[in-house]
Amino acid sequence: MFDYQAPANLLKDKVILISGAGSGIGKAAALTYANNGATVILLGRKVEKLEQVYDEIDQANAPKAAITPFDLEGANEENYQELVNSIYSEFGRLDGLLNNASILGTLTPIQSYSLTTWNQVLQINLNAQFALSKYCLPLLQEADNASIVFTSSGAGRKPYAYWGAYSVSKAATEALAQVLFLELENTSKIRVNTVNPGGTATKMRSQAFPGENPANLPKSEEIMPLYLYLMGDDSLQENGKQFDAQ
Repeated sequence: MFDYQAPANLLKDKVILISGAGSGIGKAAALTYANNGATVILLGRKVEKLEQVYDEIDQANAPKAAITPFDLEGANEENYQELVNSIYSEFGRLDGLLNNASILGTLTPIQSYSLTTWNQVLQINLNAQFALSKYCLPLLQEADNASIVFTSSGAGRKPYAYWGAYSVSKAATEALAQVLFLELENTSKIRVNTVNPGGTATKMRSQAFPGENPANLPKSEEIMPLYLYLMGDDSLQENGKQFDAQ
């Protein structure tokens, strides 16, 4: 497990946007960031889940969060611009972006893979991450130091048979992060890194490995030290890298 002890209020006064914030790793990151002083923008499709996270943050007396319902599968350019405009209007800045939202799709041979499912997975896991990064860049460039973190996967660093669109989308996520890093390296104070969470007790993991006992896996909260490190100023020297949370 990545070993990191954050100083108190590591993320104080930072504004961080988190996609897929309603459950799993995204929810754990939202709570962790908020409890370390950040104002978090909770982006997801299901309002009720976002409200639950919002309430937990509120009960912890952390900085007040913001709820942003957003359909990553169906969003168009106008929707993304409206999202960024609303962030600028309410907060005037953005210090971090966690591109975390993903779906598994189906575990089946390429020959049998549904084109509809393939397009859906690539849209949410890759195209939406591109769009969020693209449209948030102007805001991130205004920060003193900004961080973009992508949740990747071992299936993206070493493709797995039968993992189809998911494996392809995560390999492409790694490439997208590298392209961003190379473009921004010498012209911006934005750093870009990817995180492979490893086997974690999430709903997606149980879908992929239904016979696995989740009690034998770390919970999302247990892999948060790396996510916290990469969003804080202790990681200013980390850029263009692939990290493993465990």
